[in-house]
Amino acid sequence: MIKIGTALFEACEELERERGISKEVLIASLCDAMVAAYKKHMHVKEAANIEAILDEQTGEIGVFSTKTVVEEVEDPDTQISLEDAKEIDDEVEVDDEVKIEVTPEQFGRIAAQSAKQVITQRIRDAERNNILNEFLEKKGTLTTGIIQRVENRNVIVNIGKTDAIMPQKEQIPREYYKPGNRIRVFVLNVKETNRLPQVIVSHAHSEIVRELFELEVPEIEDGIVEIKSIAREAGFRTKIAVWSNDPEVDSVGACIGPRGSRIQTIVGELKNEKIDIVRWSPDPVEYIVNAISPARVVSVDIMTDDEETKDALVVVPDDQLSLAIGREGQNVRLAHRLTGWKIDIKSVSQMENEEASKTANYEYNEEVQDEEERPVDSDEIQEEIEEEMNQQAIDEEDMAQEEVEEETSEEV
Repeated sequence: MIKIGTALFEACEELERERGISKEVLIASLCDAMVAAYKKHMHVKEAANIEAILDEQTGEIGVFSTKTVVEEVEDPDTQISLEDAKEIDDEVEVDDEVKIEVTPEQFGRIAAQSAKQVITQRIRDAERNNILNEFLEKKGTLTTGIIQRVENRNVIVNIGKTDAIMPQKEQIPREYYKPGNRIRVFVLNVKETNRLPQVIVSHAHSEIVRELFELEVPEIEDGIVEIKSIAREAGFRTKIAVWSNDPEVDSVGACIGPRGSRIQTIVGELKNEKIDIVRWSPDPVEYIVNAISPARVVSVDIMTDDEETKDALVVVPDDQLSLAIGREGQNVRLAHRLTGWKIDIKSVSQMENEEASKTANYEYNEEVQDEEERPVDSDEIQEEIEEEMNQQAIDEEDMAQEEVEEETSEEV
């Protein structure tokens, strides 16, 4: 056994208190490192049954080899002769196993190096695991950080024990991310790496809006008001559908707050992003009407309603068409994502023109059909043929007369 002192155990206990690294894990790791070092320096086969034992009371550590008792030794790393085994235990027999201390005399330096390496590595592993576990618990929630820098179009945000990455696609368009500014972000993903865990955050995720409403609206936190759906184009506009489980509580009013205080706080956090609070309804027609707001709706026709396709035709007044569609189709696009319905928007004039066109086509088709279906009169057909033949004869006679007149004119 080699004396390494009790200071090692005191260091292990301190690491357990300050960094949450288990003392038992540290000691087990140290013993594993001692075994690996022994096999390497003593050129012992990997198959050899070697273990290191550390005595916490005395501060001593030793390396032991468990060998099988045989009549004739073929592999010294795993076998021991019966004669040598009896010097250890006179009652031992062939095929028994004996444990022999094999600690080299000059193993103290190796033990000290191994202890240092193991503790250093375990500290790194523990820090990585602590960060990993902490942010795995935060995954899918909001956290606050400080912008560090912009690197390769990614925004680096310090969120406590590590720096998180905000990819370009998770950033709000046209927003300037100034180093040193505080920012509230959504923990999107946590990836384990060989070094520190990689935390991916978002400033554009729709769940940020959900979290903000849960923070600002007590009725949502208490479960009285429920957020049914969110559709967001970060930095521009968000539609959020809410529903009250209590008939006495107005879901939209609760989200707006007294004198608009709640919604103003949320809008301020989102840098003045427009927010439409939509009253959710189990009736698809009513839900679509609410989702198209602030535009007024004349009618909603459900065209198809099945699991694969949900199509609806929405008719709006002429002066509301551009508002219903929105700039570059934003309003109807968000309404589609909010409700899950494919929405086709048309004005009253467009519908009237289409109806007039359909009516004209229908009348024309009816006339053609009547003409095709009129009974055939054989006498009438005969008269038409005779008229055509007579007209043809007259035309031929006129042509002949013209030729004669031309010839007479030339002779004169």
